[in-house]
Amino acid sequence: MSPAEIQAILHEGVPLAAAWEVEVLAAGDGAALCRMPDKPILLRPGPTISGPALMGLADIALWVALLAANGGKDDSLTANLAITFLRRPSPGPILAEARLAKRGGRMVYGEAWLRAEADAEPAAHVTSTWLRLSR
Repeated sequence: MSPAEIQAILHEGVPLAAAWEVEVLAAGDGAALCRMPDKPILLRPGPTISGPALMGLADIALWVALLAANGGKDDSLTANLAITFLRRPSPGPILAEARLAKRGGRMVYGEAWLRAEADAEPAAHVTSTWLRLSR
C-alpha cells in the first residue's frame, strides 16, 4: 500500500490524526515515518510541543507501522505505551520513526523515535505493546 492509502485509513480510523494533520511519509515492512506539523493547539507554555501530542504521534506512528505490516487492516489496541523525554525539540514539525520489533501471537512490541524535523538528535523514545484482537 502507498503512504497516501495508509494515511487515508489512518485519518478515517483516528480522526484526531486528521485534526492534527498527521502525514504518513513512508510505511512498509513493519515500519513507518510520520510527520506532525507545528500547530498552536499542540503547544504548551514555553512554547514547545506538549507531551500528550508527542505521545499521540508515537501511538499513531506505531499503528501506521501495524497497518503497513497487515495490508491496511489492523484492529490491535495499545496495551502499554512508555515515553522517555530526552530533550526539548526545536520549533517546527515533529517526525516519528516507528518500527515493530517483535510480532508474536497476540502481542506486538514496537518502538518509536521522535525528533523535530530540524533536529538530528531525538527528543523522545517510546516503547509500546499492542494487543491483537484477531489474527
